Amino acid sequence: MNQKKIVLGTGALIGALSVILVVFGNPTNMGACIACFIRDIAGGLGLHRAGVVQYIRPEIPGFILGSMLIALMTKEFQPRGGSSPLVRFILGFFMMIGALVFLGCPLRMVLRLAAGDLNALVGLAGFAAGIWVGLIFVKKGFTLGRSHKLPVVNGLVLPSIAVVLLGLVVVAPAFIFFSTEGPGSRHAPLLLSLLAGIIIGIMAQRSRLCMAGGIRDLFLIKDAHLFIGFVAIFAVALVLNLTTGSFQLGFENQPIAHNDGLWNFLGMFLVGYAAVLLGGCPLRQCILAGEGDTDAAITFLGMLVGAAFAHNFSLAASTAGGGVSGQVAVVLGIIVASGIGYAGLPQALRNTKQEVKGHVIHS
Repeated sequence: MNQKKIVLGTGALIGALSVILVVFGNPTNMGACIACFIRDIAGGLGLHRAGVVQYIRPEIPGFILGSMLIALMTKEFQPRGGSSPLVRFILGFFMMIGALVFLGCPLRMVLRLAAGDLNALVGLAGFAAGIWVGLIFVKKGFTLGRSHKLPVVNGLVLPSIAVVLLGLVVVAPAFIFFSTEGPGSRHAPLLLSLLAGIIIGIMAQRSRLCMAGGIRDLFLIKDAHLFIGFVAIFAVALVLNLTTGSFQLGFENQPIAHNDGLWNFLGMFLVGYAAVLLGGCPLRQCILAGEGDTDAAITFLGMLVGAAFAHNFSLAASTAGGGVSGQVAVVLGIIVASGIGYAGLPQALRNTKQEVKGHVIHS
């Protein structure tokens, strides 16, 4: 099948499933949000104690396991890693901080926009700007190094954790936390959430869907084939939101959102910046981890720890806006990402200096 049709179909399916999950119980405009769901999982595990966002959401294990299953079937399950794992952990950490200051990942940004939340337009501008800045380093030769083939057991670690998470939400032992109010208390039935996650995981693996990659390719090679997937998410979700009466146009009083434009912009700027350096948005990291990519798995763990930090240290925004600590964390994240970008250039810089020196000598 034509790859563009696969990307388009994947986007349409994600848009539809996202609205369906909201209809059946997920928080408004949060049919699918990697950042919000990982935050809730962190709360469910007791890694933070914000009582309104604690629930081990089955969609995230579904993304990972769906990707793994189709990768195994198509012989694309390839355990690999070793490409600057600690740096990836740090970038994943700050990518989560940026997302929780905005209150959503790139996927929820599109879903919010499809429901009429114009604050998402500000986030989209910031996300694109962050990608553009990250591409400055990429064009100059930035790299986190090559990954290497690893024993199969390495690629099975995160999918195994996903299975454990599903077991915990089903068994509901006393040490697992479940919100009784707030967004964490609102969720679609477990089996529906898991099935939707698996389907999205399968389709995202086949299509290589990535919001950061879509905008990156538009800037870098003028190729829109990944970006059309997110256009499809927007279009299908928009139609279904209008049909179900969930569309509310404006900046004010949007569900689980704030209208602090500067920090909506900078939060998503940090997400786009980190995503380009990592080679994929939060959704793409989950899909790569399901394929056996341990570097993506490390990034996932960085996002999980980032979510815990965000709520333990009041870094995450609320519907009232971002606090000072979260704003400082976003600025720090941008500085750290810039440092990592620069640190990934030494060989390219040395080559440039050598070329200039050689030109001077031979002239």
